[in-house]
Amino acid sequence: MSLLEVEDLTVVFRRRGRPDVRAVDGVGFTVAPGETVGLVGESGCGKSATAMAVMGLLPRRGVRVGGSVVFDGARLLTLPADKMRTLRGRDLAVVFQDPMTSLNPVVPVGTQVAEVLVRHRGLARGEAREEAADLLRRVGIPDPARRLKEYPHQLSGGMRQRALIAAALACRPRLLIADEPTTALDVTIQAQILELLRTLVAESGTALILITHDLGVVAGMCDTVHVMYAGRIVERAHRHDLFARPRHPYTGGLLASVPRLDRPRGTRLRPVQGSPRDTVPWTEGCAFAPRCPNRTGACTEGTPELLGVPHALRCFNPLEAEVVPR
Repeated sequence: MSLLEVEDLTVVFRRRGRPDVRAVDGVGFTVAPGETVGLVGESGCGKSATAMAVMGLLPRRGVRVGGSVVFDGARLLTLPADKMRTLRGRDLAVVFQDPMTSLNPVVPVGTQVAEVLVRHRGLARGEAREEAADLLRRVGIPDPARRLKEYPHQLSGGMRQRALIAAALACRPRLLIADEPTTALDVTIQAQILELLRTLVAESGTALILITHDLGVVAGMCDTVHVMYAGRIVERAHRHDLFARPRHPYTGGLLASVPRLDRPRGTRLRPVQGSPRDTVPWTEGCAFAPRCPNRTGACTEGTPELLGVPHALRCFNPLEAEVVPR
């Protein structure tokens, strides 16, 4: 049974005097308890806008959100603001990309973690600080009693990200969204943060939506992977199937851009040509057509549908289904 069901989600940003921007265009997916789902794609493909719409964090002015988002029977897009605030932090939590801009710079870290416990679990201030210290200890921050009194700028990047994860996990949420949680960290700290998320999901059965452009992170974390381009999902598959048999040219291009240890020294990477701005509206054809090495006339004459189970694909001229070495 699914914990979260997203169906035909659209996010449109309105701009005065200029055409609207459709950041998310008919996205749909499900997340089960204890499952890790990946949203993958280049910057600007709609990953973060999808997460913000699910969490109800998009501004009300200048944004139009449509479709359906159902969390354990509750329709989040039509939920009153006070009930949504109750769910957010208690049952729904998010870890943002940059902890330095997510944490309040003039409030001690301990206060920021403890206020979640006071607001959603009704703990007294003293109990909340003790629980906050235990949370910091669980996420691997040394000397948590001292760190409670420190401000975000006094912590390293890895510690700030851990503090943000501690605040997100304070109420043992049933769904956690991690939006590029390792982007600003070095490789060693990235591995520690990912292992922390993996352990916490395994211990608590929390459902995790992992948003990233790093396919190496996806390979080690996700069960099901959704590849997004220009606001739509273009390929959906289980992690092993996606990496072994990528069918969409965009997915193949992303994988070809990643260095591999099993290739000879000096092998050149093959990046995806062009930029995300080189696109056409989905209503006029395949948005990836201007950058696609497999494009044909059909790619600009009709709109491909997302078809196939369990490996779904949105493409008129996919890659050959050959097995790629792992």
